[in-house]
Amino acid sequence: MPRYHLAGRTVLITGSTGGLGTALARALRARGAGLALLDLDGDLAHRQAAALGPEAVARGWAADVRDLDSLRSAADDAAAHFGRLDVVVAGAGVGSMAPLETLDPEVWERVVDIDLSGVWRTFRAGLPHVKRHRGYRLAVSSMAAFVHSPLNGPYVAAKAGVWALCDATRLGLRHQGVGVGSAHPTFFKTPMMDDVHADPAGATLWGGNRAGLWKMVPLGKVVDAVVTGIERRSPMIVVPRRIAPAARTPGLVRPLVDRIGFRGTTVPDAIARASETGWITRR
Repeated sequence: MPRYHLAGRTVLITGSTGGLGTALARALRARGAGLALLDLDGDLAHRQAAALGPEAVARGWAADVRDLDSLRSAADDAAAHFGRLDVVVAGAGVGSMAPLETLDPEVWERVVDIDLSGVWRTFRAGLPHVKRHRGYRLAVSSMAAFVHSPLNGPYVAAKAGVWALCDATRLGLRHQGVGVGSAHPTFFKTPMMDDVHADPAGATLWGGNRAGLWKMVPLGKVVDAVVTGIERRSPMIVVPRRIAPAARTPGLVRPLVDRIGFRGTTVPDAIARASETGWITRR
C-alpha cells in the first residue's frame, strides 16, 4: 500500500498532553504534519503547541471529549486555521482499579464516557473535515480490548468497545475513501501507569510491569508503531507484534491468560488492597 505521507497534512489529537499524546505529537511534527492539539487543559495545550513550532504548524485548543459541541468547535476552528484536517487521533483516556461490588458508579460512567463515548464524539466532530480529504481516523484502544484483566471492568469494556466501534466505522466509511484504525499497545510508561503502580491494588496485580507476561515496552516503540500505522492507514496496530495472535484469536488465548497471567492469590490480594471506589487518578 502506498505510504500516506504526513508532510503538509493536519493531524488533530485529543488528550494531546498525556504521555502518549505528547510523544506522538513530537513524532508527527518531525514528519512534517501540522498539529491541532486538544486537551481539557487549554493552557497546557497552548504551551505544548508553542514548544513544537509557530501557530502555522502547531496550535492548541481546549476541548472536552465528554462534550460534542466542544469538540466540534475545536475541530472546525482547527480546519479553518490550517486549511484542512486530514487525520484525527482519539487519544484521551482514563483508568480505574476496583472490583465490581465496590466500584463507584461515577467511576464507571466517567471511564466509559471518556474512553468509549469520547472516541465516538471525537470521530463525529472530525468526520466532515476528514471525509473532505479522504483521510484517516485512529482511536487509541489497548491490549485490554482483547486481554481482559480483573479490577478493570470499565476500562476493558470501553477499550473493547473502541475496537468494535472502529471496525464498524471503517466498514461504514470505506466506500468514501476514509480509513479507520485502532491501536492496541501493551503496557508502556505513562502518567496513568505511574498512578496504577502507585495504587496498592495495581502494584499487587501487575507487579510494576517489570517482567514476564505484563512487561512494559518502551514508549518510543509504541509511538513508532502508531506513526507507521497512520502512514499505512492501518485498520489495526498492535504493539508489540508478538501479542498480535492474542488479538486475532481472543477465544483461544483467554484460558491461557486466566491460567498464567494472575497466579495464586494475586487477584484476591489485589482486591483486598483496592480502593473502595475505584479512583486511581485525580478527578
